[in-house]
Amino acid sequence: MSVEAPQARPLGASAGAGRRALASTGPIAVCTLLLVGVAVLSLTQGAASIPAGTAVAFVLNRLPFVHIAVDAPASWETIVVDVRLPRLLVAGVVGASLAYSGAAYQGVFRNPLADPYLIGVASGAALGASIAIVSPLESSSYEFGWVPLLAFAGAAVAVLLAYGFAQSGRTVSNTALILAGVAISSVASAITSFILLTGGDRAQPILSFLFGSFNTATWARLTVGTPYLLAGAAVIALHARVLNVLQLDEEQAAQLGVDVTRSKLIVLGAASLIAATAVAMAGVIGFVGLVVPHVTRMVFGGDYRRLLPLAALLGASFLIGTDVLARTLLRPQEVPVGIVTAMVGGPFFLYLLRVRRLGGF
Repeated sequence: MSVEAPQARPLGASAGAGRRALASTGPIAVCTLLLVGVAVLSLTQGAASIPAGTAVAFVLNRLPFVHIAVDAPASWETIVVDVRLPRLLVAGVVGASLAYSGAAYQGVFRNPLADPYLIGVASGAALGASIAIVSPLESSSYEFGWVPLLAFAGAAVAVLLAYGFAQSGRTVSNTALILAGVAISSVASAITSFILLTGGDRAQPILSFLFGSFNTATWARLTVGTPYLLAGAAVIALHARVLNVLQLDEEQAAQLGVDVTRSKLIVLGAASLIAATAVAMAGVIGFVGLVVPHVTRMVFGGDYRRLLPLAALLGASFLIGTDVLARTLLRPQEVPVGIVTAMVGGPFFLYLLRVRRLGGF
């Protein structure tokens, strides 16, 4: 009886597999470490500067079976756990959501200039939320209630209008899409401003939507909003391969067995749900869905199976860092975070237009 010796795997094949694994996990690890670093910074900065080790210990002590002795004032723990931690988490969730939905919009429209702000989705969602706030419907002190439902309706109407005006036959003009989005955004913003001017005291919370802010972030808002975001993100993640195929051409995608119209409507609906919930949680915060996915694509490539999670991580880091800047730039006065993102995103958008004109896309 003879026993054959097991054949050894070629050294080159083993090394190649290791390099592929590193290439797939390395960017995720780097982006995760960046997010952790920015999160710790957020816990330490504010009207009262708290050492990083102390802030982290306060957070870890809230975990089961964890107890770390901390020699610090009790007021510091209240600031970290009850004020800065929910603000940090809401900023991270909203940043990840806007970047994730922006990447999805760019994939569906095959347009690097598409995002929830530029094609009118964010303004439509803000209009829907504003209507919910001033309506007789119970809005639970705008903690949520009807706010996310009408925000989603406004976002869906905005994206469908933009898509409809930009569509000519079976094609969608990128230029027409952006122009339609700008027009729809202007109309929605004008109506929202009218509601604000005529709504009296009941309309005052609309101001936080127009400028974007995390100073009203609460655990309740995070708890209620997160399921909407997770549901939308899961739907888009399941269509990551379809988004890759759509980058070729709609006709080629159809030949490969993709139901193009159905897939695009599903992804647009999920992305609109995410954007609408993000607006309901923090207001209109522009350019995150434009800048972050584009930078992610430039650095890590355009494979949506990797682009989507990386964009979410970088979007969370970006908005948390922006929030830190917003509340420390003119300390003790706080700058609305939407103003800071516009100051960053506006010039970047002009840069993209310049590159596009020169044939860079």
